[in-house]
Amino acid sequence: MIESANPNDFAVTTPGAGLIPHGAPPLYFTFATLAKLGLPHATTTRHCPGTAVWGEPQPLVGPEAVAALASTGLDLGRLTWARQMHGADVARATARGGFAGRADVLVTTEPSAPLAIFTADCLPVTICDPEAGVLGLAHVGWRGTVRGAAQAAVDAVVGAGGRADRLAATIGPSIGPCCYEVDAPVVSEFRAAYPSMWERWARPAAPGRFMLDLWMANEALVAAAGVDPARIDNPRLCTACHPDLLYSYRKGNRGRLVTFAALP
Repeated sequence: MIESANPNDFAVTTPGAGLIPHGAPPLYFTFATLAKLGLPHATTTRHCPGTAVWGEPQPLVGPEAVAALASTGLDLGRLTWARQMHGADVARATARGGFAGRADVLVTTEPSAPLAIFTADCLPVTICDPEAGVLGLAHVGWRGTVRGAAQAAVDAVVGAGGRADRLAATIGPSIGPCCYEVDAPVVSEFRAAYPSMWERWARPAAPGRFMLDLWMANEALVAAAGVDPARIDNPRLCTACHPDLLYSYRKGNRGRLVTFAALP
């Protein structure tokens, strides 16, 4: 059951425990775990106006989104974003924000300067050590998983002063193993990258076809990078299962969800 900031706002009998919806229908979600740590953050739904759509030259957050997200405490005038390439390159945000170049992992030590990752099935992964004042945000699809984007986010946060034993991680709404069917060439890349682990994440569905569990894969990889599994929060809310609420590129819903996070 998804927790609600207001019992009248929204309720569905689905995975999603720990996500707090805001609005009716919800404009965005927050994580109970990140809220307890004091991090301003939000993951938008398709009902949040003023965010980018596929085909625009760069990620945009318009005045409608700024108004819709006003209660989050995010200073979107200092937003940092990147051109996401389905890799594991890391970019460091500056105090003033802005375009960070080509990267799928953003890291910051600047207070009140939000990071943004854009998704529509891929995993938005947050890694943080608020005590040290370090935050990372990663865009992780199947290619990013193979290339180690989630591990790169953990390494970047630790490299910027975070402590592995204090890190907290979240995985936002993204496509689940219920809906993510891939072919043998994709699974071959997983086999090459993770020879002792890949079989746990790929379930045969038909000749040459597999259902891929990117949630389980990235939980395992974040844990292997040093994060306590008990501090990895994955509500398992599938984008493809909820077209009324979320965008799914795989299902032809071609808008973008945005995950924002900032240090206090």
